[in-house]
Amino acid sequence: MPKIALQIQAQMENITDLKPDGEDFRYYMKLKCENCGEETPEFIYCTLTDSYPLTGGRGHATLVLKCKLCKRENSIDILKDSLDAYTIDDVGKYKNIVKFDCRGVSPLEFSPRIGWVAKGVESNTPFTIDMSEKEWFDYDEKSSESVSITEVLFKFVHVKH
Repeated sequence: MPKIALQIQAQMENITDLKPDGEDFRYYMKLKCENCGEETPEFIYCTLTDSYPLTGGRGHATLVLKCKLCKRENSIDILKDSLDAYTIDDVGKYKNIVKFDCRGVSPLEFSPRIGWVAKGVESNTPFTIDMSEKEWFDYDEKSSESVSITEVLFKFVHVKH
């Protein structure tokens, strides 16, 4: 059961606790079949609210797909207890924000898109964030400070558990 973590690194100004919002957050990824090397041409998404049966009654996963080239069934399951926020203390370092149980497939690229949340460091003002451009700027009325998330990088890494 290979586990792969999605890591984020960013610069943040007056903002903390950046994370995907809710169980219906869509994790958009390009994937590679481990059997034949075929890559998905488009981003495919999975959410915590999705649950699809595996062939042969072997359980469920948040994403089940058949490789278009070799026809092998592959799956990804989001590990709910692995969800974490990127905080102001994490700035400049990579940090795991979610882990996936990947069977027969590996994620290659992540597309952050919409559905992120964070809060002001001093004010706790909640912000809804669109990370499509991998940077975000706003103004915190309560603290009278500009807030921003810049230099955002994502990567997938293999983890033990």
